[in-house]
Amino acid sequence: MSVILTLLAALIATGACAYHRSSLRTWAIATVIATAVVGLMAGALWTMFILLVIELAIAVPLLMDGFRRKQISAPLLKLFAQVTPKLSETEQTALEAGTVGFEGELFSGKPDWHELLKQPKPELSVEEQAFMDGPVEQLCGMIDDWQITHELADLPPDVWAFVKKHKFFGMIIPKSYGGLGFSALAHSAVLQKLATMSATVASTVAVPNSLGPAELLLHYGSDEQKNHYLPRLAVGEEIPCFALTGPYAGSDATSITDYGIVCKQTVDGVETLGMKLTFDKRYITLAPIATVVGLAFRLYDPEHLLGEKEDLGITLALLPRSTPGLEIGRRHLPLNVPFQNGPLHGKDVFVPLSVLIGGPQMAGHGWRMLVECLSVGRAISLPSNATGGVRAAVAATGAYARMRKQFGLSVARFEGVEEALARIGGLTYATAALSRATAAAVDRGEKPAVPSAIAKYHATEWGRVIAGDAMDVHGGKAVQLGPKNYAGRAWQGVPIAITVEGANIMTRSLMIFGQGAIRCHPYVLKEMQALSIADYGDRLRTFDRALFGHVGFGISNAVRSFTLGLTGSRFGDTAGDAYTRRYYRKLNRYSAALALCADTFMGVLGGKLKFKEKLSARLGDVLSYLYIASAMLKRYEDTGRPEADRPLLAWAFHECVWRMQMALDGAIRNFPVRPVSWLLRALVFPLGRREVPPSDRLGRRVAALITAPGEARDRLTEWTYLTPTANNTIGRMNALLPDVIAAEPVERKFGKAQKAGQFKSHDYNGQLVEAMQAGVITAAEYELLKRVRERVFEFISVDDFDPSELRAAVTRADLKKKLADAA
Repeated sequence: MSVILTLLAALIATGACAYHRSSLRTWAIATVIATAVVGLMAGALWTMFILLVIELAIAVPLLMDGFRRKQISAPLLKLFAQVTPKLSETEQTALEAGTVGFEGELFSGKPDWHELLKQPKPELSVEEQAFMDGPVEQLCGMIDDWQITHELADLPPDVWAFVKKHKFFGMIIPKSYGGLGFSALAHSAVLQKLATMSATVASTVAVPNSLGPAELLLHYGSDEQKNHYLPRLAVGEEIPCFALTGPYAGSDATSITDYGIVCKQTVDGVETLGMKLTFDKRYITLAPIATVVGLAFRLYDPEHLLGEKEDLGITLALLPRSTPGLEIGRRHLPLNVPFQNGPLHGKDVFVPLSVLIGGPQMAGHGWRMLVECLSVGRAISLPSNATGGVRAAVAATGAYARMRKQFGLSVARFEGVEEALARIGGLTYATAALSRATAAAVDRGEKPAVPSAIAKYHATEWGRVIAGDAMDVHGGKAVQLGPKNYAGRAWQGVPIAITVEGANIMTRSLMIFGQGAIRCHPYVLKEMQALSIADYGDRLRTFDRALFGHVGFGISNAVRSFTLGLTGSRFGDTAGDAYTRRYYRKLNRYSAALALCADTFMGVLGGKLKFKEKLSARLGDVLSYLYIASAMLKRYEDTGRPEADRPLLAWAFHECVWRMQMALDGAIRNFPVRPVSWLLRALVFPLGRREVPPSDRLGRRVAALITAPGEARDRLTEWTYLTPTANNTIGRMNALLPDVIAAEPVERKFGKAQKAGQFKSHDYNGQLVEAMQAGVITAAEYELLKRVRERVFEFISVDDFDPSELRAAVTRADLKKKLADAA
């Protein structure tokens, strides 16, 4: 027993130091003291002596810096240099382009939650709120989405004029250049509100404020370019597009085949240094109406007119629409969501070097320019549009499910519908928090490469889930297209968001963990960067510090993961109130588990891990859900810890944690080195998989929240256009919802009388009159039921058409004849 006590004392001291990440010196002192004291008290002198020898044999060499570097770190540095895959120039640029925010804490295994909670609460300024209440509200009131999508396949002229006049295209352009100079949060809020009315309008506004010439010019443009273009872009005098994607290079932008050749050509009698561009682009939003085209291409200098290098790399230019040889093709039709989108072509188009964004000195820097700007644009545009869509789904589906009756009951009371409503409410809470957190990161000056990928992927994926659930709840109402259908176009357009700005499969499989593992890890990037230090002494010292920091980091995460798993995350320093403290502790556990698995996977598989996309995707899921859960907790704090929101927070949190568990389980189960897999399972899941999805009871509470007016529902539908105007069916439904709820007890009285056979009339209105005359309902109740019945009929009605109305105005035969005549 004395031997066991002595061993246990040494293990507890070691584990406690590892758990709290004490220094090596502290570990050595604490372990030696614990071993000596317990050994002496227990009388296990030989055991104590052997343990002390082992502990000192480990600690002393490691504490001798010179010996450690020469005998341990130097051989490992040589080995590390041999096995570490060399990053390509494009990979290196991508890694260096972004910044690391709180996601770095989540990858640490020991997040500092106080760092998260002390971040300022994201809020709109007075001016930004006035814009939301004024021009944005007015624009929403002008939108007729059926007219846009079916009749015009474009915005009507008055809408185009309005967005230009009120500088919707200049939200990110500073006031000094005539723009609005809005925050990223305001930019997001505007897009969310527009998206509740029309994906076409929201996309049209999003592009000039996202990865477009304005963003690139602000960061890299010359003063002359800024002064010329930015004031015109702000007021819509210039309409921009950015041409990146081509037939042979989509998500893999570094493989673009479009090229430019530096050369000289006589222009108006003057020999001009420029380049001949050949390009073939497609899927370019706003291209059909663009007046200025941003173009990405690879630039070559075979005659060395600019320097010694022949392949200068990816380069960006701005071409006026009037450029000779620039051909803007006919329009694409993206799944009946007809935002302006089309191809661009050019063959040997000569332009002067002055069209390069930033001038000739920026030739070859296009990839860096793109990834830096894309991390910001991707954080706002699609996540915001998706968030607007899911907020509208809450307002519409919650109201419709309460109004629509089947079998004498509101369909919201059916458990199958209730399950769909719970997903809509819970995932919308998570999506809104994610979108807000990522916009806030941009406003703090970050370039959130990893969070923007998380936001783009999960907001659009959850948009797909919610759109499907909304369609299911609405049933036939959502299937029949027409002016009364507010759900069908959103469902049709879901794959567009899934596909663009980095296809979701690629984003999940390659980007989230691929970038996060190196950028967010506290030591991996430092170890890799050490290899590039020229002086061997500095290289060895830098590598030594990073290496032994990494070793301690790994041991700590193993101990933390096992301890928190064994105790069910029931103790430890954390943040939050009495309600949320347990949530923070759960995230502590999964943060440690992610860091442990990531380290192990990278250490065992090395460079092969980047080709194990399914493993990377699962670890990326864990990082994503950690980030999303953190965003939800921050939102809960920022809104004053409202008790009404707790069912939404709880549902979304349990969903995230359950998904984290399943992602980790899948990664460990499929790890190819089985002994390592078994060890990881013991450390990560010492008591097995204990997390479960949100309960039915919790789902019932969420469904109840979104099907009745209340403060939680109001927060969930923030930045949704709910004014009950003639063009806004969802707004009118929302306005009627209190009356629908007030009518329910009256309907129950009326229904009992119906079943009892008290009425002679077979007509509903006649039965209502009889019920009032018989005293079953009062005159006021009669008026309420009559009014609700008439108004609800409007919302459950669907459109029908004469066959001639559905025929295309221009047939394929007409197009073929037109093309033949033109030829």
